Amino acid sequence: MNRQDLSGGNNLDPWYDSYAARTAGLAASEVRALFAVASRPEVVSLAGGMPFVSALPKERLDDTLARVMRDRGPVALQYGSGQGDPVLREQILEVMALEGIHGSADDVVVTTGSQHALELITKLFVDPGDVVLAEGPSYVTAMVVFRSFQADIRHAAMDEHGLIPDALRAKIAELKTAGKRIKFLYTIPTFSNPAGVTLSWERRVEILEICRSEGILVLEDNPYGLLYFDAPPPNAMRSLDDEGVVYLGTFSKTLAPGFRVGWALAPHAIREKLILANEAAILSPSSFNQLVISDYLATTDWRGQIDTFRGVYRERRDAMLQALDDYLPDLEWTVPNGGFYVWLSLPRDLDSKAMLPRAVTELVAYTPGTAFYADGQGADRIRLSFCYPTPEFIREGIRRLAKVVNGERDLVDTFAGTGSLELPRLDQDAVFIPPTNLA
Repeated sequence: MNRQDLSGGNNLDPWYDSYAARTAGLAASEVRALFAVASRPEVVSLAGGMPFVSALPKERLDDTLARVMRDRGPVALQYGSGQGDPVLREQILEVMALEGIHGSADDVVVTTGSQHALELITKLFVDPGDVVLAEGPSYVTAMVVFRSFQADIRHAAMDEHGLIPDALRAKIAELKTAGKRIKFLYTIPTFSNPAGVTLSWERRVEILEICRSEGILVLEDNPYGLLYFDAPPPNAMRSLDDEGVVYLGTFSKTLAPGFRVGWALAPHAIREKLILANEAAILSPSSFNQLVISDYLATTDWRGQIDTFRGVYRERRDAMLQALDDYLPDLEWTVPNGGFYVWLSLPRDLDSKAMLPRAVTELVAYTPGTAFYADGQGADRIRLSFCYPTPEFIREGIRRLAKVVNGERDLVDTFAGTGSLELPRLDQDAVFIPPTNLA
């Protein structure tokens, strides 16, 4: 091929004009872009949701790895089923039973992390221009997936009790009036990412009824449900509806993300297509990783290990809340009962994305709120992750963040000439106030 054949490209990529239209939705998320900076040792990263894998029993994992290779090496290193290992699928039922889910191992499809399951479901259902409903704010990489299939992402509002049923009804009515096709509702109802809030039981029932009456599939993503701190959360939405809900689970948060093993529990007909899509994408999930996890579940007190994680993350959550109370007492934030995240509200005159470079110079990183909306909202929000840093580093990170926030407020005061910003202190029962301009 001569150079003239590439003249339709741009200066940086000669193949630019050859890409499929859907690649326009492939862009680095703001979370991914932060990792290079946040990984520097001098930076306190409150950005990424990385599990604290150092809390795992290393010696027992060493034994598991050795046992799998010694006893089942030829199987572990071979191709496997496109649906996943049958024994592991039975064990996954035991994990889901802790959240009230009862199903059949035949309806479980093992995937390369739940992110892969999310992509497969989107691939099966979404044509260009189809609507995916998502709570606002929503998981940043889910929106990357939806955009990659040219979905039209629309948000429905949340409050401190999760997705608001009336907001969902209004959004569905608006979209139907506009002649839009809604393919599914994507939700993280338990310890949501990024807001950290949990959908109440009453709302779970009501939202399922709304979706059932409108013929809308529910895609329930549940990475954090077992990582509660005080009282257990309500049972999963899938426990109430085995035909209208596809449930996504993962071992990334309760074991380790490096194994890249997740699953989908789907109605029978969807399950069949999921297996075919799984085989088309990867042929089969890793046999080795599945057998390691299966052996771990069979020989280790995995429930006790989850309880250990709860204690680790509870201590870090408490450290973050105390530091926020000490250094930024006039701002608002969520108080999660589990998971990894606190959702911080800034004064409306501040922009979390514009403020990030200054934060990095102060050696603290966070994720701007705009990363969690498809429509540009969230400039006055910040996601703070407490799962990875030690309590001491969390406190130092919040101290540095407070220096940045207060510096930005001083700039606003100086250039606006309005004097200091008077922000009322909110009651802790009302720390999460959703934006009022959700589209």
